[in-house]
Amino acid sequence: MIYTITLNPALDRILTVESIEYHNPNRVDGDDRYAGGKGIDVSKALTRLGVDNKAIGFSGGFTGQELEGSLFNLGVNCEFVRISAETRTNVYIHETARNRQISFNLRGPLIQSFELMEMIDVIKGLEDANYVILSGSIPAGVNPIIYEKIVEIAKAKGAKVVLDSDDEAFKAGLRAKPHIIKPNVRELERLMARPLKDIGAIVDAAVDLHERGIDVVLVSMGAKGVLLVTKDERWMAHPPRVTVVNTIGAGDSAVAGFVHGLVLGESCKEAVKRAAATGTAATLINDVSITQESVDAILAQVKVRRAI
Repeated sequence: MIYTITLNPALDRILTVESIEYHNPNRVDGDDRYAGGKGIDVSKALTRLGVDNKAIGFSGGFTGQELEGSLFNLGVNCEFVRISAETRTNVYIHETARNRQISFNLRGPLIQSFELMEMIDVIKGLEDANYVILSGSIPAGVNPIIYEKIVEIAKAKGAKVVLDSDDEAFKAGLRAKPHIIKPNVRELERLMARPLKDIGAIVDAAVDLHERGIDVVLVSMGAKGVLLVTKDERWMAHPPRVTVVNTIGAGDSAVAGFVHGLVLGESCKEAVKRAAATGTAATLINDVSITQESVDAILAQVKVRRAI
């Protein structure tokens, strides 16, 4: 079984406008709401690809109920720890005239100590865990060390752990040496505390992390593709150029694609190609609405070459 863990899920609200007018009213042409959060987006992508998985997270208030109901309607298997505070709502403004997007991400609700321990009990009770994917930020009231603890618990249960986070939570999780990590370039720069101005610098940073005990380092690079570094392999998967509709969840879909490839028995080289295809497919439509057909169509066009 594949489990995704999202400690700080959100209801994503996407407002579509033709152009942003400052100091004037802006007409909203579209107002869409989706269950969001990095791990939840991984679960949505896996579910659409027909891969058995379960989403785990915190949920509170009417917003949390809407989030859970949305996942239920999508057929996503999930288990939420109910909290007393309200699940956050993130707001994204998509400006069609310039094809650009502005994101407003709230920090998240305050988690009580007893709620956190209930979550720990849920994770300790995971059954037949093959992969545990730990993604996203940490809500208020939770020490970043929680990511180190969760990685340790999952590894003790025999699961391969995938970590995709940022800042202190990412650093904490890395101390427990997850098997796979997937930062984007900006997250990698913050982790390394230096700018990474070219592919050579990015590869060197990924190699550094591998040498610290991470088996597989994936770096998502937007339209440029996905970098893979392991003990013996360094590959760059380049997707075809597409017209991007939405960038929310693209990196999470890449994670889903990579894990999907491993579940299918593919090599790391084949799996990173699938990661690039799945991440790109997610940019073509809102709400990670990928299909196996859309992924396959892009997969045939992804080029893989050796990284520097």
